[in-house]
Amino acid sequence: MSAAAGFLAGLLIPSLAAAAAGSWAAEDAIRGRLVASVDATGQLERIPAGLHLELADGWKTYWRSPGDAGTPPTIDWSASGNVAGVRMQWPAPHRFSLFGIDTFGYTDEVVFPLELEVERPGEPVALRGTADILVCSDVCVPTTLSLSLDLPPGTAGIDPAAAGLIARYRARVPDDGRSSGISVQGAAVRAGDDPRLVVDVASTTLLQSPDLIVESERWSFGPPVVDRVAGGLRAELPIVSGPDAVTLPGEPVTITVLDETLAAEHRLTAASLARSSSWTAELLPMIALGLLGGLILNLMPCVLPVLSLKLMSVLGQQGREHRQIRVGFLVTAVGVLTSMLALAGILVGLRLAGAEIGWGMQFQQPLFLIVMSAAVIIFAANMAGAFEFRLPAAIATRMGQAGGDGMAGHFATGAFATLLATPCSAPFLGTAIGFAFARGPLEILAIFASLGLGLSLPYLAVALFPGLVELLPRPGRWMAKLRLILAAALAATAVWLLTILAAQTSAVLALGIGTALTAAVAAVAVAARVQRRYRPALVAIPLLLVAGTVLPAVSGPGTAVRSAPGLHWSAFDEAAIPRLVAEGRTVFVDVTADWCITCIANKSLVLEQPEVASALRAGTVVAMQADWTNPDPRIAGFLARHDRYGIPFNIVYGPGAPRGIVLPELLTAERVLTALDTAGAVERGGDVVAVERGPSPSEEAR
Repeated sequence: MSAAAGFLAGLLIPSLAAAAAGSWAAEDAIRGRLVASVDATGQLERIPAGLHLELADGWKTYWRSPGDAGTPPTIDWSASGNVAGVRMQWPAPHRFSLFGIDTFGYTDEVVFPLELEVERPGEPVALRGTADILVCSDVCVPTTLSLSLDLPPGTAGIDPAAAGLIARYRARVPDDGRSSGISVQGAAVRAGDDPRLVVDVASTTLLQSPDLIVESERWSFGPPVVDRVAGGLRAELPIVSGPDAVTLPGEPVTITVLDETLAAEHRLTAASLARSSSWTAELLPMIALGLLGGLILNLMPCVLPVLSLKLMSVLGQQGREHRQIRVGFLVTAVGVLTSMLALAGILVGLRLAGAEIGWGMQFQQPLFLIVMSAAVIIFAANMAGAFEFRLPAAIATRMGQAGGDGMAGHFATGAFATLLATPCSAPFLGTAIGFAFARGPLEILAIFASLGLGLSLPYLAVALFPGLVELLPRPGRWMAKLRLILAAALAATAVWLLTILAAQTSAVLALGIGTALTAAVAAVAVAARVQRRYRPALVAIPLLLVAGTVLPAVSGPGTAVRSAPGLHWSAFDEAAIPRLVAEGRTVFVDVTADWCITCIANKSLVLEQPEVASALRAGTVVAMQADWTNPDPRIAGFLARHDRYGIPFNIVYGPGAPRGIVLPELLTAERVLTALDTAGAVERGGDVVAVERGPSPSEEAR
């Protein structure tokens, strides 16, 4: 008789059930029952019991941490009588590896040891459980078993068969190392292009076929590569998904070591291989990334207005003394560093006060947008030649002379560069910022200093080699046309800032503020050409108009007027993601904001392109958009749980990646499509298949 026939026969032939065993509850591929080591309650406060499962040949179920696919058994004991609580233990599982997907579970037979806490000792116990169990072979089938076990009052006698069965599987439950002789000495993260968790294991016996399972709330790990060392072994497990590996040190992990009949479990805090040598050894690579990320920020469109101002300044300094050129560019670099450190200090203060912090979060404040819009409009007017005099220092710190010879103008240019750079996210920037915000004040200050240094490197280069200025074309009439082009670019930046304000408040309010600011600058330009006695009145009127439009903006957000997106985005709902993944759906999460230039570029150049857009509209894919244009603690918390504090942030969840695949800041179509395919892979018994992307509802209608 085959194993499958024997299993079916077992369902039909009544067993010689002892008093310490409940009746079998059966489905097509699994049957289960409750057993106890004793046949009566006696005066016991705790009763040893077990959940006994038998699976048909070729079927399996899952451990408490199922791995890359599957779900663990769950049991509802609420219908029980005289039971205060049930503690369930998990015997050591087997690893199933198929096509790069690892799962953990059981085949054939398993008993989960139970410990019943009796509410009223001496009285009868009625244990009732509803067990939801996923069993898989070529397909996965969710099953529900209704289980029961009744223990009468009286002397508690040992049931040898049931007690032996429970004891056999209790011996397979991982211990703390005292019986198995296995102990985990430590776990440390090796960050880099191929991040790994390095685990040192000591053992009093020679381990024959060792395996390690690492459990973490936010990271998942591949199978270990084991090297034997004196007194134990060293295992390296690749970090396959989760937030950036540099933020793993300090997080709790549970490590289970398996070896044939031995198993041990240890919960500890992950360390860092760099930290084991020194704090600076861990910080220095992040400082290098911050320096590189700050340098790349100079190539991002956010910094274009400042570069245009500095370009005109450079052209105007040809033929001047090298010392004068050097001092001007040094002061600009100091402006960058000072403003970056000031921003870091503000963020540290907010962090210590318990607030959520993030890169570019000042662009969520309407008042900041208004001030920046005013500054950019003043720069644009100055570049276009509307006025050529210095504004009062109390109003704009000589912004009307920005890029000129004044030290305040040079310093303001550097500060302006820092403020406009913050809505952009560059490669390497997210890793450095995530590391800083996941640590403490010293790390934040150090990383922001490196960002400021990287951003100021072009200015420092000219200060170091002032002769570079002489390589540029000589001033001429062509500069007048260039000034107008750069003024138009600055005006476009002001319009962009006002569109963000419109999204946060209202289009009417943003239009009013833009009109008022333009009128104010025009009045200043006209005032420069009239008699001095008429200037105060001419300037006061538009300034009052600006004040009248600014006050409603800072009093509270209005109703944003949003354009219809090119894709059919669902509202962000973090709680729904596990349910959608369990249903076999793939979830693409896009955390974006109207003030994030990199987000807009990703959307236009990648997400809305036909091939990617078609994949995101597929029937099995749910595209969620989290709009962080305005402050939102739900989105800030979601980012923080992934050790991200800036945007863009894109992550893909699915049956093949239930913990998510984090995408880089700068998206490519290939990376997005690969992540969707990987996340959509599901395990079906002995095969791994990809969930086919069917047509969207709109395509089906057509």
